[in-house]
Amino acid sequence: MDKILIVGATSAIAHATARHFAHDGAQFHLIARNAEQLQAVADDLRAHGAANVSTAVLDLNDTDAHQAALDTAVRELGGLDVLFIAHGALGDPIASAKDYAVALDVLQTNFLSAVSMLTVAGAYFEQQRRGIIAVISSVAGDRVRASNTVYGAAMAAKTGYLSGLRNRLSKRGVTVITIKPGQVSSPMTAHMKQGLTFAKPEQVGHDIYRAMKRGQ
Repeated sequence: MDKILIVGATSAIAHATARHFAHDGAQFHLIARNAEQLQAVADDLRAHGAANVSTAVLDLNDTDAHQAALDTAVRELGGLDVLFIAHGALGDPIASAKDYAVALDVLQTNFLSAVSMLTVAGAYFEQQRRGIIAVISSVAGDRVRASNTVYGAAMAAKTGYLSGLRNRLSKRGVTVITIKPGQVSSPMTAHMKQGLTFAKPEQVGHDIYRAMKRGQ
């Protein structure tokens, strides 16, 4: 039975992915900053077959709380097999291009907070010598565009960090999966004009589930 920690559990992609694991009878510890939405996701996963679901409300930018959050997850689950990091925010591309404080907030949410969580979780999995770490990055980091430079740079940095983490942890039996969706219809992109190039969260979630099950 999979014991899964999901960071950013209220994201549409994370929720869609988790439903597949719920059908398998997985156990979950869910972390997100919105208590009401978090409870709704937890209730839905129970309805879809999850063996057990615990939750914790946390702003992931509070990096000082990450070690305690991981310790709580391990305690609630009785161990840990999978970490899925799915939190993030596009931010305001115009403001982030002109105001360093805004840019720093985008980098903190999309890159630095992930590095913090991956640092504490990486140490746990390295000692355990097994496990799967899956993290949502973005194709926006493959070619950083003028229309959203800071967000794209954060994704490029995250993808690069995960590459190095994969190289290190693979020697310890730990699988690190970088997930780079294209455009997905979700609350994060609700303000955008959406056409045929936008994927549905359910489709993306199924693909992520398959990749995680295969360790690819």
